[in-house]
Amino acid sequence: MIPAAKRRWFTRWFGAQAHARLRATFGTLHLAGREHLQQALRRGPVLVVSNHSSWWDPIVALVLSTRIVPSDAHALMEAANLRRRPFFALVGAFGVDRGSRRDGARAVRHAVSLLDRPGRLVWIFPQGEERPLHERPLVFHPGAARVAERAPAATVLPVALAYAFGAREAPELLVSIGAPLPAEGSAARARDAQAAAVLAELE
Repeated sequence: MIPAAKRRWFTRWFGAQAHARLRATFGTLHLAGREHLQQALRRGPVLVVSNHSSWWDPIVALVLSTRIVPSDAHALMEAANLRRRPFFALVGAFGVDRGSRRDGARAVRHAVSLLDRPGRLVWIFPQGEERPLHERPLVFHPGAARVAERAPAATVLPVALAYAFGAREAPELLVSIGAPLPAEGSAARARDAQAAAVLAELE
């Protein structure tokens, strides 16, 4: 596992650059459910679970957490991608080798350790890799559910990310933040509930 090595100055700078790039690329940003995130961050730590359909997703997550609803955010990435783009560790990313169960357990423990105070946020894409936006069913791996199970103080929020590309108009970016998810009795039920909640935000 590659731990996060967050640097606040770099996070601010890179967040500003990412925000400028989003504004230059997308004609419109539709954001729903901002209040869910704002309220949850005031109450305690937040675990975000989101679909993953584009390389834009981590950029959107960064802009959301630095420019729109500020938080002390971290995100789980595949270790191979983080090795190729090590600067993401400086904005709070930590990496997991998806082929190693031991590494997965370390990543869960690291995520839980980060969810220790109000204003802290950990973003996880439980699909584990980019999948087509309209692929159904939405299949989630259990890592995020295990984090939720071991970090009961954290509010779990489902977030849907979608991109609408027209033939002539500038593309649209859609972000929908759902209501907090209740605790489930098992990681398997929590995984299924997380997937269902993100799917509901996508529909």
